[in-house]
Parts: sequence; C-alpha cells; structure tokens
Amino acid sequence: MANALLELNDLEVSFTIGKRVVPALQQISFQVGAGETVGIVGESGCGKSLTSLSVMGLLPGTAAMTKGGIMLDGKRMEQASGDSWSAVRGKQAAMIFQNPMSALNPLMPVGKQIAEMAMAHLSVSKPEAKRLALEMMTKVGLSRVERLYDDYPHRLSGGMMQRIMIAMALICKPKLLIADEPTTALDVTIQAQILDLLAELNRSTGTAILFISHDLGVIREVCRRVIVMYAGYIVEDAPVEEILDHPKHPYTAGLLKSLPGADKRGSALYTIPGRVPAITDRKGGCPFAGRCPSASDVCERIAPELRQTLAGHGDHRVRCHLYADGGRAV
Repeated sequence: MANALLELNDLEVSFTIGKRVVPALQQISFQVGAGETVGIVGESGCGKSLTSLSVMGLLPGTAAMTKGGIMLDGKRMEQASGDSWSAVRGKQAAMIFQNPMSALNPLMPVGKQIAEMAMAHLSVSKPEAKRLALEMMTKVGLSRVERLYDDYPHRLSGGMMQRIMIAMALICKPKLLIADEPTTALDVTIQAQILDLLAELNRSTGTAILFISHDLGVIREVCRRVIVMYAGYIVEDAPVEEILDHPKHPYTAGLLKSLPGADKRGSALYTIPGRVPAITDRKGGCPFAGRCPSASDVCERIAPELRQTLAGHGDHRVRCHLYADGGRAV
C-alpha cells in the first residue's frame, strides 16, 4: 500500500518471564491506509490488545519489541524515545480503551480531562481548550454539555463515559484512532450508537480506525477489512465481505459458526473446542493445530506461512497448510 499511515513489518513482541524471553506476538505484518477502517478480531489472549499497545508505545515494563518495526505516519517508532512517543500520542494516533471507568481519572471532571488533552497537545489557552472540549462533546452526541463538563465519571452511564473517551481521543484530530473493544461493556442499544458514531466520524473526518474486537458481528458494522489473530499470529487478512462470505482459515470459520442468529434459535451455539494456549505453552507447528478439525500431521510439525490465497474473490491472506499449494486449497 503506497503512503500507508500505519505499517507493521514482521513485528515481534516478547515478555521476560523469569530468565526466559517468550514471544507473545510473532510475524505481525499489516498496513492501514489514511481513512481506512481495519478490524482485528480474535479470542482473548490472541494478541489484539498487545498489538494496539505496541502501536501506541504503551507496552508493559516486562514486554519489548524484539524484532521487526513500526512505521507511523512516515516515522520509524520501534526505537523511539519516550519524548518521541509523547509527541505522537494524541496528535498522530489516539486510543479508546476497553474500560472507560478505569481509563478516566475519577477525581477530575470529565470535561476538564478532555480540555487537558487539548492544552497538552495543541498548546491552546485554558478558555480555548474548554471551548474545544465542549464542541467535541457535542460532536460525539452528548447533550447538556455545559453541565456535563463539570460532572465526575461516576455520575455518567457507560455509554456517556465511552463518548467522553472518544471525545478525548479525537480532540487533537489524530490521523489514526485505535478502538480497543469500545463496546464490550455496553448494552446492545448503546453499542449500536457507538458503532454508528465511529462510522460517522470516519466518514466526516477521514480518521483511520483500527477497531479491535472478539466479535466478527461487531466488526462487520464498522470495518472494510479484517485481520484475524490467533495465539500471537495473523492467521487471516481480507476485506470484510470476503471474510464473512468466504472464510479460509478453520479458526475464522469457527468464529463465524459461533455467532448467534435467527436460524439458530432454540439450539446450542457452536463453540471451538479447547482454549487459546498461554504464551509459555506455545510450541512449534501451527498454533491452532490442537483445536483444528482439519489438522494433519504436517500441522503439528511445521508452522505455516501467511500466504496470498488464490481461492477467493479479493486480496486475501491466510496462514494454513490447506492453502500451501500455490495459494490454493489442497
């Protein structure tokens, strides 16, 4: 992709556990273009949030990038200093975290938290920062913003807090917005409102969105392209319609099969057997082999590569031995 806004190239992130250095993300390569909406989907423990924290330079102290690199808006970031990351966060890239109650400061009014972002990154005066904060609160669909400006987080509903988080993320007009499961704790009505809001912000501002979720049903509402992760690897990457209509990897097919629907009413939902292996339990071969209904001997011995598949209707990459023969299913 020419002039990609975000590019991850063979990224590896590892944790130091005792005297061991254990990879948690491996061979992560993808791009996000300006104004593009890309989803990352997978079960808990697959590496979705760790990928987003890598992009924002917010890895925990026991983790580090051990291979590959990150390009953000034309700048190499894998060796960036703390000051360089601080200059990027807010202006080039911003993030909405999973739990707004834990992400917001409980001792500060929500409006002032938004205004602080403007003062820190836009170098505006306090009155101008308040004006911008009130304007952004209105844009994200909040009402009575003058009164809400001085309210504390505990007085707000989950949907209102999530809108405050979105306003904080957008106040500096970043080129990239990372939304890490922003609808997980919300009821379905508020969830739909948040998804509509993100889609409208993408259309009206051109902000690129990297949307992280465990639910392909949610991803379909927002994203144009989907990256499926499992056990720290990308196992499939394709346009959203291609993924939903023609899933190639058995893990993606299992996720889709487990979605509820009117045709499944009254029957037990499908579940993928087993669980995602912990990073200390991962071995050679295909990471999904132990749970895969199509696994063969080669899957246990040899790790598949992420290949472009010819057995589809668009730009489609898959990491599976079923597509090892020239990119076609075998």
